Amino acid sequence: MEEYLNPNQQTFLLDLARRAILDYLQSHKKSKPKIEDEDLKEKRGAFVTLKTEGELRGCIGYVLPHHPLYETIIDAAVASATQDFRFQPMTLEEMDSTKIEISVLTLPRPIKNVEDIKVGKHGIIISRGTNKGLLLPQVPLEWGWDRETYLKHGCLKAGLEDDAWKTGAQIEIFSAQVFSEP
Repeated sequence: MEEYLNPNQQTFLLDLARRAILDYLQSHKKSKPKIEDEDLKEKRGAFVTLKTEGELRGCIGYVLPHHPLYETIIDAAVASATQDFRFQPMTLEEMDSTKIEISVLTLPRPIKNVEDIKVGKHGIIISRGTNKGLLLPQVPLEWGWDRETYLKHGCLKAGLEDDAWKTGAQIEIFSAQVFSEP
């Protein structure tokens, strides 16, 4: 994905995500900032990933661009902190040791050949029927996975057998601009 957001916009969104989580944990209300930057008002899909002391603490987002990017970041940040079913809701005390990572997505597109998947460049969505699993492009790099392992984990995340990618599950790919707090 070409660089969609410049460093100032990235910093703004990271600060916005942190403020949204803090505001919600303190008051149970969502932030409603005034946004001047037109790029941040464009509808974009995005995920917010939280890591506390290097360990995953929450990751929620929206693949499709239903809302302006800044709203998507606020909603995904709060949901990552409070609604990721894999974790207890975050506490204010955890915020100092938590880093925020944002992935701004391109639209997913179906592929017919798994050779089209570039590990580290493409996120994957694997689906069959109502089952669907998504892995962001940075995940296989973090775990040292090759393409086949990446596909197996995408199938498992979808609740499918690990070789469903060979037996008719639909595969879509997307790219992401990924940035995080220092």
